[in-house]
Amino acid sequence: MKVFVITKKTLLIIAGALLAVVLAVVLALALGKGTEEAPAASAPGKPTEAAPVFAETRGGPLSSEDEYELAVLAGFKKELPVYSVERSDGRIALTIDAAWDDDKTPFILETLKRYNVKATFFLCGSWVKAYPDMVRTISEAGHSIGNHSMSHPHMTKISEEKILSEINALDDLLEKITGKRTVLFRAPYGEYNDSVITTVRASGHEPVQWDVDTIDWKPERSSQTILDTVLPKLGDGSIILCHNNGFKIEEYLPTLIETAQANGFEFVTVDELLLKGETIIDVNGRQKLK
Repeated sequence: MKVFVITKKTLLIIAGALLAVVLAVVLALALGKGTEEAPAASAPGKPTEAAPVFAETRGGPLSSEDEYELAVLAGFKKELPVYSVERSDGRIALTIDAAWDDDKTPFILETLKRYNVKATFFLCGSWVKAYPDMVRTISEAGHSIGNHSMSHPHMTKISEEKILSEINALDDLLEKITGKRTVLFRAPYGEYNDSVITTVRASGHEPVQWDVDTIDWKPERSSQTILDTVLPKLGDGSIILCHNNGFKIEEYLPTLIETAQANGFEFVTVDELLLKGETIIDVNGRQKLK
């Protein structure tokens, strides 16, 4: 019978081989876990558009793990309005909120007509009461009119019944002036929560936010600053927020429109921008076809 003698050198070779196998298994497991968690790793570099809303509802800045959960786990999904639309045809929407003054509205309408642009005006009830003739002019010019509430309240602080009352009261008033009711809604101050969004949709209105903000309500922002921040952000399906009493709107609006058109964008109303059929709204508030 043969006798096998295991030398010290042989034992070291066997131990080294076993160690290599163990390390390979550990490395494979680590790589597999890294692949599964890839969405979380990418979150810090590019936070979602909806992150500020989530941060507010959850009480502070989000960690990458929070953003990952909110993006993929149904239990954390929030009700979102439409911030932008997934399109590839160059269509974008110019929206103009009107709640206070009216002195710049004629200029805005003249500019839109000059560049053959149809916009969406989100009107507040106090403004509609004060300027019914201008409301009629906006409608007759072919622009879309959206509901911006009757009294411009903080929607997250009122009941569902009051939300519906705010929407319906303004629609009743607009119908008397233009013969039409609205199908779009924009929350005052851009504030909303799940209750606001579900109530608005139940009323037959689509809640609409924006993904490009001129922040033209700040007097210190120059027209060039507005253009420098807005134009690079434009993309297919973008929704731009302006105000009819924006401090520099008479300076920046013509250049904004002209530059966007020169770069192949087509301005349409939000009604025309929204997708038809079965749609979803992703974690960024982007409307997409199912």
